[in-house]
Amino acid sequence: MVDMHYGSIWEAVADTVPDAPAVVQGARRLSWGEYEQRAARLAACLLDAGLAPHARVGMYLYNAPEYCETNFAAMKMRGVPININYRYLDQELAYLLDNADIEVLVYHSSLADRVARVQDKATRVRRWIEVDDGPIAHGRVSVPGALSYDEVQAQFAPAPRIKPEGDELYMLYTGGTTGMPKGVTYSMAEFTRFFLASYPTMLGGAPWNTAEEVLDSVRARAASGTPLVAMSSPPLMHGTGCWLGMMAPHLMGGATVMLESRGLDPIELWDTVARERVQQLIIVGDAFARPMLRELQAAPTRWDLDSLRVIISSGAMWSLEVKRGLLELLPQVALADLLGSTEGGMGQSLMTRDTPPAETAKFMLRPTSRVFTSDDREVQPGSGEVGLVANGGLVPLYYHKDPEKSARTFRTVNGQRYSFPGDMATVEADGTLTLLGRGSNCINTGGEKVFPEEVEEALKQHPAVEDALVFGEADERFGQRVVGVASLKPGATASAEDILADAHGRLAGYKLPRRLVLVPRTPRAPNGKADYVTAKQLFAAGG
Repeated sequence: MVDMHYGSIWEAVADTVPDAPAVVQGARRLSWGEYEQRAARLAACLLDAGLAPHARVGMYLYNAPEYCETNFAAMKMRGVPININYRYLDQELAYLLDNADIEVLVYHSSLADRVARVQDKATRVRRWIEVDDGPIAHGRVSVPGALSYDEVQAQFAPAPRIKPEGDELYMLYTGGTTGMPKGVTYSMAEFTRFFLASYPTMLGGAPWNTAEEVLDSVRARAASGTPLVAMSSPPLMHGTGCWLGMMAPHLMGGATVMLESRGLDPIELWDTVARERVQQLIIVGDAFARPMLRELQAAPTRWDLDSLRVIISSGAMWSLEVKRGLLELLPQVALADLLGSTEGGMGQSLMTRDTPPAETAKFMLRPTSRVFTSDDREVQPGSGEVGLVANGGLVPLYYHKDPEKSARTFRTVNGQRYSFPGDMATVEADGTLTLLGRGSNCINTGGEKVFPEEVEEALKQHPAVEDALVFGEADERFGQRVVGVASLKPGATASAEDILADAHGRLAGYKLPRRLVLVPRTPRAPNGKADYVTAKQLFAAGG
């Protein structure tokens, strides 16, 4: 019997379909047999370093097969893989190494200068393992005592498999909108069980209850010659890319495909979907979908995309306008828009060419989700009240080393434990949820609350606008005033006044930005999420 643990199920998948593709990035291709063995060799190195169950293994890596292997290797030895944002500089990197209690760090050589600068502060780290990712513009920086990842693969024999004991943890660090990164911690068994039950339904299947059902499905797919191929457009260091683009597809014995570029190149994306016959594509809202759609519209017959069956988005707004455009050119595809966070999934909308339009920011609540007011009353459908969205399904155990935030976010209401990540919403009369945005980003102007996401979507409806971000600026009279930045589509022309005049008919006057600065590119993180810090700097500089 296979244990309810990602690592154990992946080992069983490797035994079942050893020659099937598991990891693909450009010319680099690993079968399931090769993938499992490489992870086992790295696991042997971790054990050799003295790591015990529950030890934390840091992944300071760009998208690469080594990211997948390190994640797998940590699970193999009952450890905890820890994602580290490759954009982190010295202070954030040192903080996370300490906060997460990391004992082994696997990092790309192009990031070695940062690693070297924090090495003396990272007193818990027993072993440093460097993945060579090619020439470095300013010369190679040496990290004293570091091992080469390739040498680890050559020198260590695969570690014997270790049976899980049921107390294993899974942790994902999230930057959130304020403060330092937080380690969202789950029971590995419950985390695995949740994805077994929920992931197949995204692809039109029935939930699974046991690992044996997974293997039956893997065998059936192998026999039919139709293995699942999924591709993560965003980085694996973020939950959307890691969970939906790599970990969950591997539960089905599928292959995860990664782009070679370290930024979004929509032409490379569509080239890869066509070449690898990708069936499931992971994106992050309009930040990815708009440039993807623009390339399709420019060359609608350039790619054979008949393999593509579902595009899944999470983490940012995905507008109805863009969804319609994609379905015009990809009529066979279902568009799944998920409302969730690292702290749990709360709702979703599904749109196909044959279903009613899925309005921007409207979702069907999951059966375990609710919306509560600040005094823990459930928001009644059609009442117009604004409340906090609560996930009552898979709820994290806690934030690592932060009991205060844990108590605020993971609470029990009416005998049921919920996660409150901070998303504000109303519930319509038909039970659908209208997402307003994160409470932490809410702008208070003269006593009126303004949610930036609502204003941003109104600005983006101007035909010339590519993207926009809105935030509050201190105001002596009103406390805050609404301001923002916007960028234009390639070749488009419009003034800030034109854009604001267009939005005037869609927004109440107090929500309309008092000043809008046009910038060459609206700043976003590699995962498509808003970079409000940089946006405020660009606004202050006048673009």
